[in-house]
Amino acid sequence: MPKASKPSNRSSRGRADLARLRRMTDTEIEATSPPELRNLPEAFWQGARVVTPVAKEAISIRLDSDVVAFFREAGPRYQSRINAVLRSYVDEMRLQKGRRPSKRAV
Repeated sequence: MPKASKPSNRSSRGRADLARLRRMTDTEIEATSPPELRNLPEAFWQGARVVTPVAKEAISIRLDSDVVAFFREAGPRYQSRINAVLRSYVDEMRLQKGRRPSKRAV
């Protein structure tokens, strides 16, 4: 049975302030972006798509220690990054089998 998540006092965490972003110049956005997002080639965004969050299920999974270390080195939310990699794999496999990717893709 999945664990119930605790209610968060940080309701705006992870949500963009779109009005503020629209007021920012490209230079301001570039100056505040994480280092790993700076100077990305245009081709990087060719396969990009908007996704909507879906409910998560808490599970226990055994992963190789070097795999976990790799994702943890990038900082907080490493589990979300692992999920994103798995999501990409699942969607690609569905496309290869002629099926539609998850409903998350918009």
